[in-house]
Amino acid sequence: QVQLVESGGGLVQTGASLRLSCTVSGRTFRNHAVAWFRQPPGKEREFVAAIARTGGYTYYSDSVKGRFTISTDRPKTTVFLEMSSLKSEDTAVYYCAADQHIITSSLRLPAQYDYWGQGTQVTVSA
Repeated sequence: QVQLVESGGGLVQTGASLRLSCTVSGRTFRNHAVAWFRQPPGKEREFVAAIARTGGYTYYSDSVKGRFTISTDRPKTTVFLEMSSLKSEDTAVYYCAADQHIITSSLRLPAQYDYWGQGTQVTVSA
């Protein structure tokens, strides 16, 4: 049974930085695509960033490109989301997700992921 646990959320001011972590238990992220999604208040879950299953290629939504960085540790048991220059519109519950079979063209689609964490709240105040 794969379990994902996010941590690192909190309340920060506009312009601050924050690092989210997502740790997997039961296996490693090797051969899995991993991603971060977020769900702002009253809105649908949206794609933030992902690392493809192979090649280590990274993908970002336009709204976070240049400000957020997704990465994994060497053992591939933890995926990180480094967030900088945070804006009030980044306020959301952030979820990590993983899947062993997802193809690159589907990385931005939450329905394609089998495994999800419980979410961590990020609040950016003006």
